[in-house]
Amino acid sequence: MRIFTASVIAAALSLGTPAWAQMQGTQPKAPPQAQSEESATIRSIQVVDVKELQPEVRSRIEAVVAKASEDDLQRLRGSIDGSKEAVSALKAKGMTSAQVVAVNLTDGVLTLFTKTA
Repeated sequence: MRIFTASVIAAALSLGTPAWAQMQGTQPKAPPQAQSEESATIRSIQVVDVKELQPEVRSRIEAVVAKASEDDLQRLRGSIDGSKEAVSALKAKGMTSAQVVAVNLTDGVLTLFTKTA
């Protein structure tokens, strides 16, 4: 559940503050099944280092990550390791799933947010 929350928040953050405000207290317009089928199709993967984000977006993601348990992160990273495409995208950036702290899937684009030590 926390991973889903992190994904939703990361999605809102990637769209900017207006989307964040609009999401609070609103219901999705598409039926849940149709929405999940559409968002489950991954057409491309991008890797973004949290350090590259604007400060306000970075602090929001870090706040969400702070709430995630180590078990949540391990399950997330296990899912990433199960995807050859995700592993390949991370490898191209010199990263591994161990550095992924959050994910977002919007319009077929899977964004893997990473954080280096």
